[in-house]
Amino acid sequence: MSTLPPPVGSAQEFVPNHLVWAILSTLFCCLPLGIVSIVYAAQVDGKRAAGDIAGAREAAGKAKFWALLSAALMLIPAFLYLVFLLVLGAVGMVGGLGGVN
Repeated sequence: MSTLPPPVGSAQEFVPNHLVWAILSTLFCCLPLGIVSIVYAAQVDGKRAAGDIAGAREAAGKAKFWALLSAALMLIPAFLYLVFLLVLGAVGMVGGLGGVN
């Protein structure tokens, strides 16, 4: 009776930690929310290594949520800035046309 040796690495489920998205959202979007995302992303690998797959999934979901929220909140000031530029350009164009005789 022959038995196979146990696998070298245990076949654990892969849980993405979203650390790259957390770092990018911290650098380019909203710093406080990005930091929250980094904290949750850092917890994912430790929980997965400890065998807490449910906790790793939960931390990964929270990391993704906070990174996406950070990116979404960055769109609001960008949109307002674009509206400001369009209004400023329109006012400048209307004012410039009034002085031509």
